This record gives sequence, structure tokens and C-alpha cells, in this order.
Amino acid sequence: MNNEELIILVDELRALPKENEWVEFKTGTVTTNEKLGQYISAISNAACLAHVACGYFVFGVIDETHEVIGTKYKFKSRKEENQELELWIRRLLHPSVNFQHFTCQYDEFYLEIFKIPAAVGEPTNFKKIPYIRFDSSLTDLRNFPHHIKEIYNSQEDWSAKIIDKATINDLDAEAITQARVKFKEKNTNKPWFKDIDQWNNTTFLDRAKITIGGKITNTAILLLGKEESAHYISPAVAQITWKLDTEESAYEHFEVPFFVTVNEIVKRIRNVKYKFFPDNQLVATEVQKYDTEVILEALNNCIAHQNYGLNSRIILVEKVNKLIFRNAGGFFEGKAEDYCEGNLTPQKYRNKFLANAMVNLNMIDSLGFGISKMYRSQMKRFFPLPDYTHTTANEVVLEIYGHTIDVNYSKLLIEKKDTLSLTEVVLLDRIQKGMTITEDAAKLLKKNQLIEGRKPNYFISSLIAEATNQKAKYIKNRGFKDEHYKKMVLDFINKYGKATKEEIDNLLLDILPDILDEGQKKNKVRNLMYAMHKRDKIIENKGTTRNPLWILSLSNSD
Repeated sequence: MNNEELIILVDELRALPKENEWVEFKTGTVTTNEKLGQYISAISNAACLAHVACGYFVFGVIDETHEVIGTKYKFKSRKEENQELELWIRRLLHPSVNFQHFTCQYDEFYLEIFKIPAAVGEPTNFKKIPYIRFDSSLTDLRNFPHHIKEIYNSQEDWSAKIIDKATINDLDAEAITQARVKFKEKNTNKPWFKDIDQWNNTTFLDRAKITIGGKITNTAILLLGKEESAHYISPAVAQITWKLDTEESAYEHFEVPFFVTVNEIVKRIRNVKYKFFPDNQLVATEVQKYDTEVILEALNNCIAHQNYGLNSRIILVEKVNKLIFRNAGGFFEGKAEDYCEGNLTPQKYRNKFLANAMVNLNMIDSLGFGISKMYRSQMKRFFPLPDYTHTTANEVVLEIYGHTIDVNYSKLLIEKKDTLSLTEVVLLDRIQKGMTITEDAAKLLKKNQLIEGRKPNYFISSLIAEATNQKAKYIKNRGFKDEHYKKMVLDFINKYGKATKEEIDNLLLDILPDILDEGQKKNKVRNLMYAMHKRDKIIENKGTTRNPLWILSLSNSD
């Protein structure tokens, strides 16, 4: 903005009835560097709540009277922690806020002006704290959860933005042809189905909600754009990287049009046959390592829900035993487990226009069934369920397994596939992965005789072990009664006259339940020896507390 434009802006702000939450007037140089960062956060959040594009912080105007008196504040000459103040503040704002700083000569008065964009989709934080202004008071936004929710619901739909300079010539002709085929498959029951072939490309793209009034959108470039047209959406990144991370290493970047290239990515994945050998069947059960539809569902979900404002690529890592999908931006609504049974329909999307277009091209399901379909596919193929446990607030991480973790789990799915509910399968999957389950969940599984053990060390029940011929493993998980271990200790001391701590450990640790970790096993041994010494009084310690030497007690030595 030039000086004349800045003067007009200042007059417009001065004409407001009073200083408000998204306009702050200051005089002098009293504002600290820390306070300036807090004000930028607060004004950004307040502008969002007021539904204005930007807020303003003006030095050199009296807030009560709006009189221009000038300022001695010099933003560019200030430093913090031995660095430029501007760099310091920008580094501590999250998400990044592209505020602008201007100097203005207003008659004989010098002014400094900050133009601060409204928060979009999430609150603006300074030093990990979101601020807000009410009247002239600066306060912590976290004290007002309803305002935080309103900011999160303010997301601008980046995917619907029109690119003024782009034309239909920037789209890939073959991709458009293939998109027509999928669009027809999706709309066979529509009254205008027979007319689709007569539509020109402009009409088709509008009807498929990929363009708007013939204008090219960010969605159109992502799904159908020529590779060389990706610059239109810069600095957003339109790229999916496939990385092979096994005994061999390789990688490849895939560009737009995503509608076409997702199928090329699937071809890179090594999808061999996998065999299970159930005990109650004479022939092996054979399945593909990965379900192609699950891979496509996962990739298309990454495209639909990527936060393109974070300027990151989508990444697919292929390991020996699983596929790992990463896309920028956390779950926009709810958590993965909310959708596993297909009972929750999301109320909003990060990229609503893009998601609708992908639904129209039969790439994704808009009703929240995508995750449920992946869960059920893995269940039917006897593999561990999709895993979102490494997801963070800034990234969705999905792991799709192409192997077994616990063979008993897979055998259980094969042998009880007609009786197990998806809820039970989800809970059993958590147990095989060593994850916690609630007490109510444990009660459900125990009631149906699917697990045994005590919190948090649950394991496959004896009935399942018997059905899968895993009795030996069951005993190793369950262990023996304490009297069995005590008798072993007494037999050892009877034979050798004494026993050191090391000898007792060697005797018992290897035969304790496998469900216990090393620390829990050692605690078990200590508790047994304590009970035999203090409660049962059948052994005595002739050594020290640190280095005990166990012998039979006098009353038990005859």
C-alpha cells in the first residue's frame, strides 16, 4: 500500500464508533515485544470472529478520541534474543500469519500500521497460546471454548477457489475423458444420464462440480490438471511421493492429475499372495497382501483431506509388512475410531468442494463410510485393522498391514468370521497390538470368552487357544498357580541346601507368563520369595537384603 492508501485506511479506522476487538490504537513506545506478539494473535482471532478479512494495529492514534498524534515506535529497529523482532515474532506465531507492516506519514505525524489476516480454520497462537481481545482487554482465548469452536468452523474452502488465469486448456484431455466414464458410472439412475455424452467439456466439468461457471478451480487442477499446470496452486504442493523402504530402496514423485496418477501409484506396490493355515481346515486360506480398493481409498482420502495450506506433499511408504500413508493436517472432525463402524456422518470437510468432486467421480464416499470399508476389508482378509495411532494434530498417519501380528488373531477371524462383531474385532485387534482397552470393553470380551488375564495384560482365552491348537502358547501366557512356583523353589533348596537370588531368577524367570514383561517377572519372583519367607515362613534368608541366601526354615527342615 502506498502512503495515500494508508492515510485513507487510517481515516476509515478512525471513523469507527470506537476501538473494537479487531482494531487496536496505540501511542508511544510502551508496548513490549512480547505484548506485540500477543496482540497480533488476539487481533487475528478477533477478526475471524468478527467475519472480517483483516484486523489492524495502529501506532500513533489515541484510542479514546481517535486523534492522530504520531509515534516514536520503530518496529524495524527492534530486536529480541539477538535477532530481528519481526523474525522472532513470525517464528512464534502458529499457524504462520502473514501480517504486513507499513509506515505512514500522516501530515506531520509518523504512524506505524500492522495489517493482520483473520485466523482461518484454527486459532492463531503466540508462544503456543491463543489470545483474544474483548473491548480493550487482552486475554487467553482458551477460556472461551465456544469462540475456539467458532474459529475452527470458519475454515475457508481452499479447494473451491477460482484460478483467474487458468483455462480448460490447462486440464489433461485424457483425464477428462476418464473422469466422464466414472461420472457416468456414478449417475446411471439420474434422468439426465443419457445426455452426458452430449455435454461439452465445460458443461461436464460444471455438472461434476469440478469447475464453477466454467472457471478453473484448485480442485480442477488437483484432479484433472496437466502436470505443468501445478504452478497455479503454488505454494500448495500437488505431489504424492511413493517410497520403497524394504531390503530394496526406491522412490518416485507423482504429480497431477491425481485422478489418473493414483492408479499408477497402486501399480508400484508389491502385492503378493499371503497364505494362512487354519487348524480346522485342510487347505490354506490365500488372500492378496493388500486390497487394491483399500489402497485407493487410503490414497484418495489423503488427497481429499490434505491441508494444502501447509504446503506439504502426500507420502506413501511401502515397508515389508505394511503401507504407511501420511497427509498434512489432523482429522478435521472427530477421530478415526468414530468412523470405523460407519455410523457417523461428518458434518463438515476441510476441502468440501474437492470432496464433493471426488464423490462425483466415484473416488471417495462422502458419508463417512471410507474408514469403515477399510476396516471391514482387513477383517474379511484376516489381517490387523487399519491403524491411526501415530496421527497427530498436524498430520494423519494411516498404517495398512499386509501381514499378521498375532497368528491367533487371524485364525480367530477365519474360524469365527460369522459370529464376531466388528466391535469385538476392533477390540481384539487392539489387544494383539499391545494397546489398552477400557474396562467395559474387557468385560465384553471376557463375557464372550474371547480373552483372559488381568488389566492391562489381557491375552487369548483358553477356549480360543483350544480351537486354534495353541494350548502351549496359552499356558505360557496364563502361567501356573503360585503354589507350583513355590514347590519348585523348595525342591531346589532341598536338593542343593541353599539358593541365591541369581539361582532363583534362573529357575523361575523363563517359565513365568510371556504376557509379563521383564520388570513384571522380576516383581513376581520378589513377591513369591517374600510370601514364602514372611507369610508362609518356610524359608529363611541367611544373606543380606541385597544378596539373599535362601535356606529352609528350621520348622520346615525336617
